[in-house]
Amino acid sequence: MIEIFTPAELPRARAAGRVVADVLAELRRRTTVGTTLLEIDAWAKELILGAGGVSCYVDYAPSFGRGSFGHYVCTSVNDAVLHGLPNGHVLADGDLLTLDLAVLTDGIAADSAISFIVGEARPTESVAMIVATERALAAGIAAARPGAHLGDVSHAIGSSLSAAGFRVNTEFGGHGIGSTMHQDPHVPNIGRPGRGYRLREGLLLALEPWVMLDTASLVVDPDGWTLRSATGGRSAHSEHTIAITADGAEILTLPSTPHP
Repeated sequence: MIEIFTPAELPRARAAGRVVADVLAELRRRTTVGTTLLEIDAWAKELILGAGGVSCYVDYAPSFGRGSFGHYVCTSVNDAVLHGLPNGHVLADGDLLTLDLAVLTDGIAADSAISFIVGEARPTESVAMIVATERALAAGIAAARPGAHLGDVSHAIGSSLSAAGFRVNTEFGGHGIGSTMHQDPHVPNIGRPGRGYRLREGLLLALEPWVMLDTASLVVDPDGWTLRSATGGRSAHSEHTIAITADGAEILTLPSTPHP
């Protein structure tokens, strides 16, 4: 199903995006060396419910997972790249952490992910991976406008990641979003320009470039959810929910106060 929203409905999408962005910003602010992933999940629950939101993850049970996710935020550390199931892992200085969050408010969902390094260490390769996903995300957003094709967006993302020296996995990518978290169309992180669905005003998309250090192959963690790099190398992931408007793409998942 592909949903198209009217201009009158977009304020609800903006409100959902702001909740997601502000929760992620606060989780990042609270996370320090010694924080556990379960603590982050508990904070996410507190913040989502406090904002009047509904978690898109707690009851999420897709075919690729093992039962319901049962938590409020995906917490992927170092070689974990997607769907990281919160556990008792204690974060150390220099850990590369990705937080991926989707929340429903007033009938519309928003989805976003941020990657950052915990503590004071700044491993060069980890910083480069985060920057690569952020630049690819920006490239995809710039290509998303009425009349463009989905392949234009995917091509922009994939070209940016490839130019940065990373291999691109096509098993998981972005997606349509609206009254539910995951909808058509699927937005792969590599594509051919001029191909695929033609973008329309009112379409909401979650774009999410992600990379692994030296591979494009994933393995599934014994927890049945967490996806890891097949080689054990680090990974990074950036995501925004956008709305296609007459003026191009509007980013819905920007925090009220930008992170310094």
